[in-house]
Amino acid sequence: MGQQVCCNRRMAQTIRYAINKNKYLLEPEVQKLEGLLESSAAENDRDTLLIWLGLKTGARATELLSLRKNDLNPYDKTVFIRGIKGSNDREIPLNRWLFDRLYAYANSLEGSSGELFPIGYHRFRQIWDWYRPAPKKLHALRHTFAIRLYQKTKDLRLVQVALGHRNITNTMVYADYVYSQQELRKLIV
Repeated sequence: MGQQVCCNRRMAQTIRYAINKNKYLLEPEVQKLEGLLESSAAENDRDTLLIWLGLKTGARATELLSLRKNDLNPYDKTVFIRGIKGSNDREIPLNRWLFDRLYAYANSLEGSSGELFPIGYHRFRQIWDWYRPAPKKLHALRHTFAIRLYQKTKDLRLVQVALGHRNITNTMVYADYVYSQQELRKLIV
Protein backbone atom coordinates (compact mmCIF):
# COMPACT_ATOMS: atom_id res chain seq x y z
CA MET A 1 0.00 0.00 0.00
CA GLY A 2 2.89 2.39 0.73
CA GLN A 3 4.22 1.83 -2.79
CA GLN A 4 0.80 2.69 -4.26
CA VAL A 5 0.78 6.07 -2.47
CA CYS A 6 4.36 6.74 -3.62
CA CYS A 7 3.52 5.94 -7.24
CA ASN A 8 0.35 8.05 -7.16
CA ARG A 9 2.34 11.01 -5.86
CA ARG A 10 4.91 10.63 -8.63
CA MET A 11 2.16 10.45 -11.25
CA ALA A 12 0.51 13.57 -9.80
CA GLN A 13 3.81 15.42 -10.01
CA THR A 14 4.24 14.55 -13.68
CA ILE A 15 0.70 15.59 -14.66
CA ARG A 16 0.89 19.22 -15.69
CA TYR A 17 -1.76 21.84 -15.26
CA ALA A 18 -3.74 22.17 -18.48
CA ILE A 19 -5.36 25.25 -19.94
CA ASN A 20 -8.67 24.96 -21.72
CA LYS A 21 -11.32 27.37 -22.96
CA ASN A 22 -13.11 27.25 -19.62
CA LYS A 23 -10.11 28.78 -17.85
CA TYR A 24 -9.64 31.94 -19.89
CA LEU A 25 -11.84 34.48 -21.65
CA LEU A 26 -12.49 33.94 -25.34
CA GLU A 27 -12.18 36.99 -27.59
CA PRO A 28 -15.96 37.71 -27.71
CA GLU A 29 -16.01 37.47 -23.90
CA VAL A 30 -13.10 39.91 -23.63
CA GLN A 31 -14.90 42.35 -25.91
CA LYS A 32 -18.09 42.03 -23.86
CA LEU A 33 -16.13 42.58 -20.63
CA GLU A 34 -14.34 45.62 -22.03
CA GLY A 35 -17.67 47.10 -23.11
CA LEU A 36 -19.11 46.57 -19.63
CA LEU A 37 -16.05 48.14 -18.02
CA GLU A 38 -16.15 51.17 -20.32
CA SER A 39 -19.85 51.78 -19.74
CA SER A 40 -19.52 51.38 -15.95
CA ALA A 41 -16.32 53.39 -15.40
CA ALA A 42 -18.03 56.65 -14.45
CA GLU A 43 -20.12 55.19 -11.64
CA ASN A 44 -17.60 52.71 -10.26
CA ASP A 45 -14.01 53.59 -11.00
CA ARG A 46 -12.47 51.37 -8.31
CA ASP A 47 -14.18 48.17 -9.43
CA THR A 48 -13.59 48.70 -13.13
CA LEU A 49 -9.94 49.61 -12.54
CA LEU A 50 -9.40 46.40 -10.57
CA ILE A 51 -10.73 44.28 -13.41
CA TRP A 52 -8.87 46.27 -16.07
CA LEU A 53 -5.65 45.74 -14.12
CA GLY A 54 -6.29 42.01 -13.90
CA LEU A 55 -6.85 41.85 -17.64
CA LYS A 56 -3.91 44.09 -18.59
CA THR A 57 -1.27 42.90 -16.09
CA GLY A 58 -2.01 39.23 -15.45
CA ALA A 59 -1.59 39.87 -11.74
CA ARG A 60 -3.25 37.53 -9.26
CA ALA A 61 -6.22 38.91 -7.33
CA THR A 62 -4.26 39.17 -4.08
CA GLU A 63 -1.39 40.90 -5.89
CA LEU A 64 -3.83 43.51 -7.19
CA LEU A 65 -5.40 43.99 -3.77
CA SER A 66 -1.97 44.68 -2.24
CA LEU A 67 -1.14 47.52 -4.68
CA ARG A 68 -0.18 50.81 -3.08
CA LYS A 69 0.07 54.36 -4.37
CA ASN A 70 3.87 54.19 -4.38
CA ASP A 71 3.73 51.16 -6.73
CA LEU A 72 2.77 53.52 -9.56
CA ASN A 73 5.60 54.97 -11.63
CA PRO A 74 4.30 58.03 -13.53
CA TYR A 75 7.55 58.47 -15.44
CA ASP A 76 7.45 55.03 -17.09
CA LYS A 77 3.66 54.48 -16.77
CA THR A 78 4.24 51.19 -14.94
CA VAL A 79 2.82 49.40 -11.94
CA PHE A 80 5.03 47.42 -9.57
CA ILE A 81 3.53 44.07 -8.58
CA ARG A 82 4.81 42.22 -5.54
CA GLY A 83 4.80 38.52 -6.30
CA ILE A 84 3.07 36.04 -4.04
CA LYS A 85 3.15 32.26 -3.85
CA GLY A 86 6.88 32.26 -4.58
CA SER A 87 6.50 34.48 -7.66
CA ASN A 88 8.96 37.16 -8.64
CA ASP A 89 8.18 40.84 -8.25
CA ARG A 90 7.73 42.59 -11.58
CA GLU A 91 7.06 45.97 -13.11
CA ILE A 92 4.39 45.95 -15.79
CA PRO A 93 3.88 48.80 -18.26
CA LEU A 94 0.30 49.96 -18.73
CA ASN A 95 -1.51 51.59 -21.63
CA ARG A 96 -1.37 55.34 -21.18
CA TRP A 97 -5.15 55.68 -20.76
CA LEU A 98 -5.23 52.97 -18.07
CA PHE A 99 -2.24 54.35 -16.20
CA ASP A 100 -3.67 57.88 -16.28
CA ARG A 101 -7.03 56.65 -14.92
CA LEU A 102 -5.29 54.61 -12.22
CA TYR A 103 -3.01 57.49 -11.26
CA ALA A 104 -5.93 59.94 -11.04
CA TYR A 105 -7.86 57.42 -8.94
CA ALA A 106 -4.86 56.92 -6.63
CA ASN A 107 -4.46 60.67 -6.16
CA SER A 108 -8.16 61.03 -5.34
CA LEU A 109 -7.94 58.62 -2.41
CA GLU A 110 -7.97 60.06 1.08
CA GLY A 111 -6.02 58.68 3.99
CA SER A 112 -2.41 57.78 4.50
CA SER A 113 -2.59 53.98 4.22
CA GLY A 114 -1.51 54.12 0.61
CA GLU A 115 -3.70 51.16 -0.34
CA LEU A 116 -5.26 51.53 -3.77
CA PHE A 117 -7.95 48.93 -3.23
CA PRO A 118 -8.77 48.57 0.49
CA ILE A 119 -11.15 45.65 0.04
CA GLY A 120 -10.86 41.93 0.68
CA TYR A 121 -10.64 39.03 -1.71
CA HIS A 122 -14.27 38.03 -1.10
CA ARG A 123 -15.46 41.50 -2.17
CA PHE A 124 -13.25 41.34 -5.27
CA ARG A 125 -14.89 38.04 -6.22
CA GLN A 126 -18.31 39.65 -5.81
CA ILE A 127 -17.23 42.46 -8.13
CA TRP A 128 -16.01 39.90 -10.66
CA ASP A 129 -19.31 38.03 -10.46
CA TRP A 130 -21.13 41.24 -11.32
CA TYR A 131 -18.94 42.08 -14.36
CA ARG A 132 -17.85 38.71 -15.68
CA PRO A 133 -19.00 38.04 -19.24
CA ALA A 134 -19.14 34.25 -18.78
CA PRO A 135 -19.30 31.90 -15.79
CA LYS A 136 -15.53 31.74 -15.35
CA LYS A 137 -13.34 32.26 -12.31
CA LEU A 138 -11.58 35.50 -11.45
CA HIS A 139 -8.26 33.79 -12.23
CA ALA A 140 -9.41 33.67 -15.88
CA LEU A 141 -8.13 37.26 -16.18
CA ARG A 142 -4.57 36.04 -15.50
CA HIS A 143 -4.87 33.19 -18.00
CA THR A 144 -6.38 35.53 -20.60
CA PHE A 145 -3.50 37.97 -20.21
CA ALA A 146 -0.93 35.18 -20.56
CA ILE A 147 -2.51 33.59 -23.63
CA ARG A 148 -2.96 36.94 -25.38
CA LEU A 149 0.63 37.96 -24.62
CA TYR A 150 1.98 34.66 -25.93
CA GLN A 151 -0.18 34.79 -29.07
CA LYS A 152 1.05 38.33 -29.75
CA THR A 153 4.76 37.78 -29.08
CA LYS A 154 5.46 34.02 -29.24
CA ASP A 155 7.98 34.83 -26.49
CA LEU A 156 7.64 32.34 -23.64
CA ARG A 157 10.35 34.04 -21.58
CA LEU A 158 8.48 37.35 -21.76
CA VAL A 159 5.29 35.66 -20.54
CA GLN A 160 7.27 34.09 -17.70
CA VAL A 161 8.62 37.48 -16.61
CA ALA A 162 5.22 39.17 -16.94
CA LEU A 163 3.53 36.53 -14.78
CA GLY A 164 6.36 36.42 -12.24
CA HIS A 165 6.92 32.67 -12.66
CA ARG A 166 10.23 31.50 -11.25
CA ASN A 167 10.14 28.27 -13.24
CA ILE A 168 9.47 28.36 -16.98
CA THR A 169 7.72 25.00 -16.69
CA ASN A 170 4.78 26.84 -15.13
CA THR A 171 4.63 29.15 -18.13
CA MET A 172 4.86 26.41 -20.74
CA VAL A 173 1.18 25.52 -20.34
CA TYR A 174 0.33 28.63 -22.35
CA ALA A 175 2.69 27.82 -25.20
CA ASP A 176 1.52 24.20 -25.25
CA TYR A 177 -2.12 25.25 -25.42
CA VAL A 178 -1.69 27.92 -28.10
CA TYR A 179 0.56 25.69 -30.19
CA SER A 180 -1.77 22.68 -30.06
CA GLN A 181 -4.81 24.82 -30.94
CA GLN A 182 -3.04 26.42 -33.90
CA GLU A 183 -1.69 23.14 -35.23
CA LEU A 184 -5.01 21.37 -34.90
CA ARG A 185 -6.72 24.23 -36.72
CA LYS A 186 -4.23 23.95 -39.60
CA LEU A 187 -4.83 20.21 -39.94
CA ILE A 188 -8.57 20.01 -39.40
CA VAL A 189 -10.08 23.26 -40.64
